[in-house]
Amino acid sequence: MKNIPDTKLGKMYTEHIQHILDKNIEALLDQYTDDALLISSFSKAPVVYQGREQVKEHMQGILGIDGLESDIVFWAETAEPETLMITEQITMTVGGEKSEMRFADSWVLKDGKIAIHFAGMVQHPDGSLA
Repeated sequence: MKNIPDTKLGKMYTEHIQHILDKNIEALLDQYTDDALLISSFSKAPVVYQGREQVKEHMQGILGIDGLESDIVFWAETAEPETLMITEQITMTVGGEKSEMRFADSWVLKDGKIAIHFAGMVQHPDGSLA
């Protein structure tokens, strides 16, 4: 992981990625509020997940990831309200095949946990733009 600031949210993001690498979905879910809202554009059409069980359903997709490299291109955070907005150059390995893509993730936190997560894919592995 590159270009992550040494801040509270920087540490939380680092833990988030480590949970993904460890395939530790429960620890990942513990970073979210019980009623969290996650909006994903990974499948080229918006998908909305509400609550722990639906967010868990979204996270099942991480089980196939064998390797993940994240290079932060843009990082912005605020303390009150607690928010994070980032863009990332991602390289991941799934089934022995490497893919490159760009993500744009934004978090809105409540009591130190992610309450709203915009999980946006900006550039898909096939090179197409979202």
